[in-house]
Amino acid sequence: MKSRLFGIPWTWLRRATQLLLLAVFLWLFRRTETSGAPELNAPVNALFRLDPLVALSAMFAGKELIWLVWPALVTVILTLLLGRFFCGWVCPLGTMLDIVRRVFPKRHTPPNPRWRVVKFFLLVVVLVSAVVNMPLIGWLNPFSILVRGLTLAVDPALTWTVTTPSTWLLRHAPESVTNISEPIYAWLKAHVLAFSQAKFMWAWVSLAILAAVFALELFERRFWCRNLCPSGALLGLIGRFSLLHRVPMRVCDKCKIEVSCEESCRMGAFNPEGRLLMESCNLCMDCIEGCNVSRLRFRFKPKMPAPAPFEPSRRLFLASLATGVAVPVVARATGVAQRLPSDMIRPPGAKPEQEFLDACVRCAECMKVCVTNALQPVMFEAGLSGAFTPRLVPQMGYCEFNCTLCGQACPTGAIRRLPVAEKRKFVMGQAVFDKNICLPYAKGESCITCEEHCPLPEKAIQFTEVKTIKKATGEKVVVKQPFTVMKLCIGCGICVNKCPVEGARGVNVVRTETVPVAVRKEYEKLEASAVASPSGSGSPY
Repeated sequence: MKSRLFGIPWTWLRRATQLLLLAVFLWLFRRTETSGAPELNAPVNALFRLDPLVALSAMFAGKELIWLVWPALVTVILTLLLGRFFCGWVCPLGTMLDIVRRVFPKRHTPPNPRWRVVKFFLLVVVLVSAVVNMPLIGWLNPFSILVRGLTLAVDPALTWTVTTPSTWLLRHAPESVTNISEPIYAWLKAHVLAFSQAKFMWAWVSLAILAAVFALELFERRFWCRNLCPSGALLGLIGRFSLLHRVPMRVCDKCKIEVSCEESCRMGAFNPEGRLLMESCNLCMDCIEGCNVSRLRFRFKPKMPAPAPFEPSRRLFLASLATGVAVPVVARATGVAQRLPSDMIRPPGAKPEQEFLDACVRCAECMKVCVTNALQPVMFEAGLSGAFTPRLVPQMGYCEFNCTLCGQACPTGAIRRLPVAEKRKFVMGQAVFDKNICLPYAKGESCITCEEHCPLPEKAIQFTEVKTIKKATGEKVVVKQPFTVMKLCIGCGICVNKCPVEGARGVNVVRTETVPVAVRKEYEKLEASAVASPSGSGSPY
């Protein structure tokens, strides 16, 4: 009789658990967005806090203990008990790969064991690169790849695909059609689609990386999990010492099944001698269901049987160690190391730049919750170590004065969770006017849009009256030319976003330390002689 739990086959339990936890992941993903409420009322970043690789990478990079990722200890303890169960029962990316596998043609070629050691190579590279302040986890962490791809590309595309025809039907279709379509659209809007349509820069890069992970299924089943996933490699290393073991630990010599457990294993978890590699087994339980003599069991054994030899060699370890150290050296030598443009504005609450880069896992959670779509992914503007980190792009949106969602969503504390009162005073940058573009300076035309939209009770944008010539007519006029009160401006970017000039705006937000000394002195001088605010004091919100 096959091994079962309360009469239910283990594979059924595993599939049910996978689907349930995938549904939880998708529900949390949907909850990771603004809905008008000031608080995120769900543990939207729980997945990242469960990943030991995220915890180690963030702590190695920051050289400090990060208490926010304590749930990773739970994963470690369970892995020491059960083995690499997380990859087979919990991981949403693994579940999606199992589902997608059904649409790919089946391949009967045996897995190439040479690929299995690559994940250990990548694991060491990720950890060593974190230690030398060139974190690469955003490129290789499975949860970062999945959530970022869904956030930046899949979710906006899905929302646009559903919203566009529904809008067209509402405008042009007869009432008999909209009576059917509108309730369906209302349900989708409430439970499936994003709260608002978002658009992200470099979305195709994140989509391409995610698509490549799924495309690898064409070569081997769970190719990513078997061979490349550094998180799986870390869990495999821990699971090698687990108390739960398969009995027997090798393929039976006299197995008469047409397709043996070795050949059907989705993880290719057997070495060429037929011995089970505990670091590769993800407890899918397929081998138990396929055994026609009911010999296989998974049992807790305090005394661990002699495991199969560990596949990664000392040479591989040294090569990965050297690669992790060499990455920042090569990056700096080729000019793709960290470089910070003056307009690289981080979210409110972000740690100092290097600490921020060390702690950020490039998950895009902060971008997903941004209420104005202002947070956008960086590619190489901040160097190799800054890839996929968030920046404020005022041309696309602005930092809402009362919003603290990005700090709530961040799983590692790279963006601190700020109280609203503190967030309103957090300085992200400074607004600086371009006299060649700003209308009162460049054309002698009256414009007070930037000051009207400034949300600060004491306006951070004020004016000085200047006699000049209106270029459109040549007449002499008196206009109010804007300038920034540096001690008040927080760099929220709303003045840039609302500037009526098309294309390059008449005002930009730059990092505080990059404001030219001459400009700072000029604004201080203008502040002393400024006229009263024409629109009165107080926030327009």
